[in-house]
Amino acid sequence: MKGILDTSSDTYRKLMGNGFKYEVPKFQRDYTWENEQWDDLWQDIESLIKEEDSEHYMGYLVLQEIDNKNYFIIDGQQRITTLNLMILAVLKCLQDLINKEEEAEDNQKRKDTLFNTYIGFIDPITLISNNKLKLNRNSDDYYKTEIVLLKDRMSIRNTNSSQKHMRECFSWYYEKISKKYKSGIDLAKFIDKIADKLSFTVIRVSDELNAFKVFETLNARGVQLSSSDLLKNYLFSVVDSEGYNKTNIDELELLWSKLIEKLGTQKVEEFIRYYWNSKNKTVRKSNLFKSIRKQITSKMLAFQLVRELNDEADVYMALQNPEDDLWKMNREIQNLIRILKLFKVKQPQSLFLSAYRNLDENNFLRLLQMTVVISFRYNIICGFNPNEQEEVYNDISLYLNEHRRLNTEKLKQIYIPDDNFELIFSSKEFRRNSQSHKLVKYILSEIDKYKNHTDISFESDLFTIEHILPENPETDWQQFDDEAVSRSVYKLGNLTLLEKSLNKDADNISYEKKKELFKESSCKITNSIPEFYESWTESSIASRQKRLTTEAKSIWKIQFNN
Repeated sequence: MKGILDTSSDTYRKLMGNGFKYEVPKFQRDYTWENEQWDDLWQDIESLIKEEDSEHYMGYLVLQEIDNKNYFIIDGQQRITTLNLMILAVLKCLQDLINKEEEAEDNQKRKDTLFNTYIGFIDPITLISNNKLKLNRNSDDYYKTEIVLLKDRMSIRNTNSSQKHMRECFSWYYEKISKKYKSGIDLAKFIDKIADKLSFTVIRVSDELNAFKVFETLNARGVQLSSSDLLKNYLFSVVDSEGYNKTNIDELELLWSKLIEKLGTQKVEEFIRYYWNSKNKTVRKSNLFKSIRKQITSKMLAFQLVRELNDEADVYMALQNPEDDLWKMNREIQNLIRILKLFKVKQPQSLFLSAYRNLDENNFLRLLQMTVVISFRYNIICGFNPNEQEEVYNDISLYLNEHRRLNTEKLKQIYIPDDNFELIFSSKEFRRNSQSHKLVKYILSEIDKYKNHTDISFESDLFTIEHILPENPETDWQQFDDEAVSRSVYKLGNLTLLEKSLNKDADNISYEKKKELFKESSCKITNSIPEFYESWTESSIASRQKRLTTEAKSIWKIQFNN
């Protein structure tokens, strides 16, 4: 990838013992590791020491080059900081031996060598440490003046959360190491072993824009890196560039913390992209940071963005949760959001944000209704590529921002015509999985509601999906050979709603016996099956699916104004 300087596999010794220096960006997140993470790492190290030839993989480390000897740590600071605190705990154990005059001269040499190799050096006149690792604005001063100097009594008053975590981490490892290793030789061997057996995949990039692209690439592969931190760092650096002002930074920190709290488990950068695309021409994940960096260039704009993100986060979270208080006064909106959640479509999210801020409740409801129909036809039944949808939704969103009214004509571009919809629906299959199960319940319950005025919820636990031709048919189904079963069993025409209390008796019984069960069902589309189909064959399945198609075409339909 352009902008990546190199990728390598480096040991902890190679990273820290080569004259390089590393800096955690000023506004990077604080140190947050706790007992659970410290113990996980300790257990891994214990295993390393027992197994002479093994190594432990520490994951990705993303570095941004400042110059050929200095790097920002863009991702990996929690791990690097923890390892440095562990090394300092070993140095404290060596200092204890020196104070007790146990091989004092040799242990002093060991301590000095290890300190210079992994930590840095202390100016003999000022007693100020010049460290290989510089932490963020909330952590570095305490790290330099308290922990690196190995004070017997570190300050505990007026310390922030990051400083508290660092002090406790240092103490935690100091207790473990001092109990296990009693001599200077053993302490030195401990560091020597872990330094060569802890390895990282190191990605060096030329600038923060390329770091963001690395995050997006790796996150797409399931490696969750902190691309949201990079966005935060940039916004804070913009504010800081106009002159450091503690009040401004604290206010921005408070706003950002509120945003993170509101979003909970939702991905921050995903929400920011939806928000950004609700006001700007669509940008892909890989270009989000570039677009923000291009437009947000002043303190005023940075504050404006973070405040607007806070405001819109409430709506975004409500769009993910049909039970949110925002919808409690409108059951129709609540139900539509429940359906969209079932569909798992994300393309309209930016449009919904724009619509909520620009439309009244009735028009917002109308948009949701149309989006459900479009999503059902386009995404659920036809399974077409959603990229085109996102462009259309974005065009409507930008029009909304400018004119404060809905342009439904543009929706025609992604509304699947009846002919295409019928063709695909008439042969649609739903393989067995939890998502398909819910979708089939939704489709059949909506058809039953439309045709027979029933009210069976697709979320009801009382009903399940019955395969009329069983998935594993026995002797009573000899009219279907193996190929016919394969062609037919997952067709929508072979599926119906049935009470769980009746379904347990259905299993592999013959169609003749199933007809009697179906007659007992309160679901009209099920108890009417025996009326229409004396026997159950491939032709029966095709016929029933055609009937369902006709009804579906009428239910999931938009009447555009010509």
